[in-house]
Amino acid sequence: MTDTPSATPTPRVTRLRHELKRRSLTITRTERLTPRMIRLTLEGADLAGFVSASPDDHVKLFVPGGEDMAMRDYTPRRYKDGQLLIDVFDHEGGPAADWARNARAGDSAMVGGPRGSAVVEGEIDHWLLIGDETALPAIGRRVEELPAGVSVTTIVTVQGTEEEQQFDTDADWTGHWVHRPEGAAADAAPFLEALAGVTLPPRSYTWVAAEAGVARAIRQELMARGVQPGWLKAAGYWIAGEADASVGSLED
Repeated sequence: MTDTPSATPTPRVTRLRHELKRRSLTITRTERLTPRMIRLTLEGADLAGFVSASPDDHVKLFVPGGEDMAMRDYTPRRYKDGQLLIDVFDHEGGPAADWARNARAGDSAMVGGPRGSAVVEGEIDHWLLIGDETALPAIGRRVEELPAGVSVTTIVTVQGTEEEQQFDTDADWTGHWVHRPEGAAADAAPFLEALAGVTLPPRSYTWVAAEAGVARAIRQELMARGVQPGWLKAAGYWIAGEADASVGSLED
């Protein structure tokens, strides 16, 4: 791995705050991007003023059902022309997944946020994005929003070829898809094996999101290989064995 030159300024993170508002919307389309990924298209007048400035923003999706309404975090996959796209990974036992599986055009949906955005800027020539299915919407959005002249490498674990996705981007994208069994999502080994074959050029920024223990192991490996903290962001999007739990930023 090539070290980032010390003369290059560390990327800056600008934190933006947004109006915190619940929005009552209507599902206008549902589709299966892959056998396990459901895309919901949401529209409605309440989207006026909606802002999502960073690909790893999250909104709260309020899941209807019973007296206790479940809330789950999801990435605004895309917001354009009055349409908000949210991709939901379909897995058994998840209240949002159970709801999205049966959602139909015309159904109501409610989202809140995003509360804020962390915008990463600087002299970044290359991005390395690492994650599992829960991070795939943020990874896909980042890849698609990067401009021409920037290179990006992704390492994503999924359950098979049928779960791989294609992204429409002007950036120079190299995608590594790692196939692993459904029950191995909390195993860092497949990520670390794939990472061993990746060399980072100078001015590379790395973003990691997966199960918290997995993301921590990846972060430790990257730092052992010389990646400086200012050039690395790792988050635990979920915690094995804990419902609706996450770690926004991992540090040793």
